Amino acid sequence: MLMNTYSRENISTKNYVIPSKYKQDEAIVSFDSPYSLKDLGLGQSNSDVAPERFIDQQVFNIRLVNSEKKREKASLLVNKKYSWRGYSVDERVKINPNRITLIAETEGKVVGTLTLCLDDTNTKLPADENFGDKLEELRSQNRKISEPSRLAIDDKAPKRVLAALLHIAYIYAHNIHGCTSWIAEVNPRHSRFYKRMLGFQEMEKERTCTRVCAPAVLLTLDLAYMAEQIKKLGGLMEQYGKEKSYYPYFFSSYDERGITKRLKAGGN
Repeated sequence: MLMNTYSRENISTKNYVIPSKYKQDEAIVSFDSPYSLKDLGLGQSNSDVAPERFIDQQVFNIRLVNSEKKREKASLLVNKKYSWRGYSVDERVKINPNRITLIAETEGKVVGTLTLCLDDTNTKLPADENFGDKLEELRSQNRKISEPSRLAIDDKAPKRVLAALLHIAYIYAHNIHGCTSWIAEVNPRHSRFYKRMLGFQEMEKERTCTRVCAPAVLLTLDLAYMAEQIKKLGGLMEQYGKEKSYYPYFFSSYDERGITKRLKAGGN
C-alpha cells in the first residue's frame, strides 16, 4: 500500500504519494484506490448513493499534459464521453499557455482529464462565447476568474480520480495564479451534481452552448469557499461518512501545501 510509504523523497498522507521533487514528465501525485464497476460520476446519477463493486486496488497518477501523445489520449477520452451523451465535440487538446490540461491514468490508460482555462484579455475563456456578459460582470467586480473545462471521467473511475483532478486544478488556479472564482458551463441536468458535491451556485439560467450544441447554465464557485472545505474535510475520504460532497476525497491541507510548493518550484 502506498499509504505506508514514507521517506525523505516522498510525502505520504493516507494513500496519496507526493514526490518531493517534481519534473514535468513525472506524476504530480499518485494514489491507490479500488477500481469500481460503477461509481458516482459527472451527471450520471441523481441519487445520493451510487452502488459500487470493487475489483482491485490500482495505482492512479495525475499528470500534466505536455506531449502530443498525452494530448491525443486526453482528446480521445473527451470525444468518447461527450459523443456518448450526444454532444458535438470535434476539438483536440491544443497547446496554449493559458490552458493547463491534466490527465489521470492507470496502467497506461487515461481514465480522466480536465483542462483549466485561465482568463486572458486576448483569448478570453470558453464560456465567454455564450455567457460573455455575465463574465464581464465578474471582471468588473475585480474577480479573477478561471474555468475548469473539458472534464471527462471514465465510468469505472473511483471518486478519488475526479477529486484529485479538481484539487490539482484548484491549486493551479488559486494558489499559483491567484484566481478568486471558478465559472463553469454545464448541462442543466448536471448542475445539481456541481451544486451538491462542490458548492457551485447558478449565475445565469439556460442558454445554448454553441460549442457542443446543447443547453447549458452558468455556474460560479468562490474559491475561498473551496479552500474552507478542503481545510475542513480534505483527506478524510471514506472515514467521513455523513458528508455528501466530494471534499473528503480531496488532498489534505498538508498535502496541498507540498504540491503547491513543488509546482511553483517547477515553474508551472
